[in-house]
Amino acid sequence: MAKRKTIDGELGEERVTRRSTRGRTVKEEVVDEEMIVEKVKAKDTVKTKGMAVKKSPIKDEESESKEEVKKTETLPAKTNGTAPSAPGERQYWLLKAEPESRLEKGHDVKFSIDDLAAKTVPEPWDGIRSYAARNNLRAMKKGDLAFFYHSSCKTPAIVGVMEIVEEHSPDLTAQDPKAAYYDPKDTDPSNPRWSVVHVEFREKFSNPLTLLVETE
Repeated sequence: MAKRKTIDGELGEERVTRRSTRGRTVKEEVVDEEMIVEKVKAKDTVKTKGMAVKKSPIKDEESESKEEVKKTETLPAKTNGTAPSAPGERQYWLLKAEPESRLEKGHDVKFSIDDLAAKTVPEPWDGIRSYAARNNLRAMKKGDLAFFYHSSCKTPAIVGVMEIVEEHSPDLTAQDPKAAYYDPKDTDPSNPRWSVVHVEFREKFSNPLTLLVETE
């Protein structure tokens, strides 16, 4: 099953910078990441260090400035512009996925927390086609945790937790013409442009954390 997983802007304790990696559909609801962070903190959990998005249309890298491409083409981004984490310090991310069916070049890119739970091997977080997003992914370390967020659906919510079990490696789907998110400009197998990390299911929440609860 084809999948789309991309990384949005980073979440910090005080502010949120969001980069959209896909065009919005009519039914899509705007996510207030600051509210998500505050709710996570209110439940005595952890600070969200970064956000990632799964399954959204490819963002043409031509739309990114030459300066950004130059900065990010080879070096991983530093989370929230701070120094790298000390060895052994766990980072936390927000990973977004579309739990409802949507076709992209004939491939259904639906992926939910239940789909992840059903996997028997680590799942690749593939389909990233934005340099800034790719660098955030490369900043993820083995052992980091991520909240699984259902987006572009009737009730957007944080529905569970996953763990980064394998750090970044080449995203080979970018060089596959049959893949949903094939990148015709990624032509050098010895220097792949895009990366993946692998994740595993850890927990599904009995009570999803929604924005509706926060605003009532």
